[in-house]
Amino acid sequence: MNASSTFAAADGDGYELVMGRWSKRLAMPFLDFAGARDGERVLDVGCGTGHLAQAIVERSMPSEVRAIDLAAAYIEHARSRNRDPRVVFEVDDACAMKFADHTFDRVHSMLVLHFVPQAAQAVSEMRRVVKPGGVVAAAVWDVRGGFVANRMFFDTAAALDPKANERRARNYTRPMTRPGELSRTWREAGLQDVVEAALSIRMEFTSFEDYWAPYDGREGPAAEYVATLGKAERAKLIDAVRAAYLDGEPDGARSYAALAWAVKGIAPK
Repeated sequence: MNASSTFAAADGDGYELVMGRWSKRLAMPFLDFAGARDGERVLDVGCGTGHLAQAIVERSMPSEVRAIDLAAAYIEHARSRNRDPRVVFEVDDACAMKFADHTFDRVHSMLVLHFVPQAAQAVSEMRRVVKPGGVVAAAVWDVRGGFVANRMFFDTAAALDPKANERRARNYTRPMTRPGELSRTWREAGLQDVVEAALSIRMEFTSFEDYWAPYDGREGPAAEYVATLGKAERAKLIDAVRAAYLDGEPDGARSYAALAWAVKGIAPK
């Protein structure tokens, strides 16, 4: 972790399990909302393993996509899978980006700002590097009200362990996740014509093993919590979460709704 991020980041393959597969699914609905045009220079802030950047070159014909993330492991993972010379992945800090003022036509950030303690500073940086008249857009999970798969884990853990209850409270009161919070921050940053919307995807799992796998890794708040448990505590949690997943039916595929808040605004000319 870093002063600019509270997300536990260690491994690109692990990130794919916990979040990358869902950011890939959210990328196109987000671009439907945020927009993409041919010939633009686009910045992807907090790119993770690169799914939004890849979606941008699939959706439009940008002249260049720069994609940044604090986690060197994620950047390495994204680079290893990139075959498009227009896309450049690099390590950088969303709260202190190295780019000059007014560099990009469009700045996007997806599933990142709720893990940035100084989120308003990151938004200010996004506005700084976008050209006058350019678009700044972002999306974050509606963690409290619309993140079913994640809530199933933390609600179950919180019923077993006061420490998990504390972590749940911290996880579901992150910056930028309440209704209207993104749009208020966009206006406070001086962006105009601000629009906020809710985006929806489905999170689909083949089995309980598929659902649980990310929690045995090292990425994100839930895995961070599981790593603190002793053997008996961990076994008790797995049994309880399995019961919640199964809902009295045989193991197998499950599909859960996931909502994200999205916002976009235009830099003044």
